[in-house]
Parts: sequence; C-alpha cells; structure tokens
Amino acid sequence: MHLNMLINLNKISVYQKNILILANVSLQVQKSEFVYLIGRTGSGKSSLLKILYADIPVVDGSAEVAGFDLRQMKNKQIPYLRRKIGIVFQDFQLLVDRSVKENLLFVMHATGWKDKTKITERLEDVLLKVGLTTKAHKMPHQLSGGEQQRVVIARALINDPDIILADEPTGNLDPETSNGIMKLLFDISKTGRAVIMATHDYTLIERFPSRVIKCENGSLIEECPNSVDDEKIEYNPEVDTFNLDMNAAPKIENTDEAL
Repeated sequence: MHLNMLINLNKISVYQKNILILANVSLQVQKSEFVYLIGRTGSGKSSLLKILYADIPVVDGSAEVAGFDLRQMKNKQIPYLRRKIGIVFQDFQLLVDRSVKENLLFVMHATGWKDKTKITERLEDVLLKVGLTTKAHKMPHQLSGGEQQRVVIARALINDPDIILADEPTGNLDPETSNGIMKLLFDISKTGRAVIMATHDYTLIERFPSRVIKCENGSLIEECPNSVDDEKIEYNPEVDTFNLDMNAAPKIENTDEAL
C-alpha cells in the first residue's frame, strides 16, 4: 500500500447479519482527505464503517486500513487497529457521571497510558485542539451540545489516530454549532489524518465541499458534490448507527432483499 494511503479496499463484499449489503466495493482514501459518506437508510453506510474498524470481518477481496491487513488480522490485533482509528458518535456516548477530564482519562487508561507526565501533556494537547482548555472539570450536563461533541472529538484524538470516522457528528446540533464542528473536522484532516463522515445533511456538503462517496443499490459510487443538492434521504437514527460491538464472522448469504 502506498505510504500516503490509509484505506485501501479492493473488490470486497459487505455483509450485515448474513445479508449482502454492498458488493464489489473498492475505496482508497489517503492522508489529509476528507470524505463524505452518504446514502439512504439501510444502504450500507454503517456497515462499511464497521468494516473499517473490524467490527464486521472481510471475507473476500483485499482490505488494508492504517497498515493492517483486515483479511489476515487476528482478533488479538483488533485493539491495536482501533487505536489508529478515532470514532465520533452522533449521540456523544460520554460517561455522564464523570468530568471531561475523567472521560478522557478513562480512554487513556483503557488503552495503556501509564506515564503521568505524558498523560497530562496529551490531555492538555487534545483539549487545546478542540478549544476546551477551560472545561476540563465540567460534567457533560454542564456543557452545550457543541461542547459535548468537541469532547467526543478530543476523545477520538487521544491516541493520535490516522483515521477519524464520524457518524452524523452534527445530527443533534444547531446550524451554527454544526459549522464549528465541521471546521474542526476539516482542520483535523489537514494534519495528515483521513476523515470519513457519514451524513444526511447535504447543506453541510454544499457549505464545506469535499469528496463524496454514496452507498446506492448495493454499490459504492463516487459522487459529484453538486449532484446531491436535490435528493431527499429519509433518516432513521435507530438504523443508521454503528458501535464497537464485536460480531462473529457472518454466514455468507446473498439476498436481493437487502439491496
């Protein structure tokens, strides 16, 4: 894989609950790229994101993410892959009984940070990056929605990941706050990280144009940003979500119903 290439998928199939969702998927994403992932509810966006952080196994083709061969990778290697990937959730998923600092420390301790000096330096660094240096001791309920999402982004940056996956990061935010989050994510991509953002908000794509990939009719399609203006996509938050639960390797079954 090319040195600047962080994601390289070639002719893979994407299954969810034994059903073929996307076929013959090829996708290459390089350092500093910002990529929108769009498509109707159930079109395969969340399943594709799960492929990238090894929550769904790759059963054909070839797939490399952040230097890891997803087809050859063993289960014990998955935590190391995920340290190369930061995930930004729409619904924040913060620990509500812990402060901003304690939320970040929880992740650091869970991923092997031990040196107190390095921990302090990293905490200060990520809080500075997201503009929350004065909010470290605040509880989540004391923060606005935009500030909570900035904490989530700080959490995603803790382990200095190569890739950021953002699942509807502005879905619960007002337009002005959404603009601030988008500017922050674009700034992050300019530091050499790849950012992939699943979204239904096409006004953001117009306001912050970048590469657009669309899940449609069982395929992954490169889309012109200007061609998504008139589309109306139904959004079901109960369907279009993703998490970090480990799934067993699926039994392969191709049904037209899922497409």
